[in-house]
Amino acid sequence: MLEKFVYSKERAEGEIISKVETHTPEIECPDVVKAGEPFEVRISVTKHPNKLEHSIRYVDVFFIEEGRAFNPVKVAKVQFTPEYAEAEAVLKLKIQKSGKIVALAYCNLHGLWENYKEVKVE
Repeated sequence: MLEKFVYSKERAEGEIISKVETHTPEIECPDVVKAGEPFEVRISVTKHPNKLEHSIRYVDVFFIEEGRAFNPVKVAKVQFTPEYAEAEAVLKLKIQKSGKIVALAYCNLHGLWENYKEVKVE
């Protein structure tokens, strides 16, 4: 049900395809981390306009942990003020098990956009 309201590269079709490059949050972090050790995660939507009438207003960040009964875990919400703050955030995460970092970026004109990245724990 939610898939109808959250856009992603994988589900883009029709006119939505033209918005993928400028709305999909990018997630930068290591592919492999050590259990319990902090690592840096950068979430950004930098190719997007940043005007009052059209901007990324917030990014929610979740972690879906392998084997966890209740997923996802919300790890952050970062809000941005148009024209003053760029849609970019750096977080430090510590995880015990492998899983998926999921970012949801909200554009005030074009809705919610999703991306994810797998992270392995060694």
